[in-house]
Amino acid sequence: MCNGQIERFNSTMGAKIVALSNDRKTDWDDQLPFVTFNYNTTVHSTTKTIPFALMYGRAPVLPFDHQDPSVSLSQEPEHLIKLKTYLSSLTGQATNNIIKNQSKYKQRYDLNRSNPSYKIDDLVLVKTLNTRHKFDIRHEGPFRIIQQLASKTFIVEHTKKTTLRRQVTVDVIIRLFERTL
Repeated sequence: MCNGQIERFNSTMGAKIVALSNDRKTDWDDQLPFVTFNYNTTVHSTTKTIPFALMYGRAPVLPFDHQDPSVSLSQEPEHLIKLKTYLSSLTGQATNNIIKNQSKYKQRYDLNRSNPSYKIDDLVLVKTLNTRHKFDIRHEGPFRIIQQLASKTFIVEHTKKTTLRRQVTVDVIIRLFERTL
């Protein structure tokens, strides 16, 4: 849950690799340089900048760009100073865009986030780790909280199988209420 950005990146890269690979997907490693170059030369939605430009301080030269037959590199003494200034301004803009997007993501996350509190002796169900089919059970238990390790980390013990203990966090447990008659 905390690696959403990485999962999003992997999803993007996976889709691009699948699109370029052969039918049996045996040459995906041959396509990887092309996919990474494509990713690094595309405007990133968070930074609003091309990652290549953040790294090298210039726009990438693509195969279809017009190129002069002779290339000359200027040896201005101020070139290094200009490049450092340009890179720091690009980095500053990207940082500002990241901070804006992080606050937007946090607002969206907090909008639907509950903040449950648990105490010792509460009954809970624990999320099943390896669901294989949509009809598999999603939670198992009941478990009783026997120890609190941190604000959101607990040790739980199965109510019937007391040798079954687990360390869990609040994101994998659901409160279970006892019915009083």
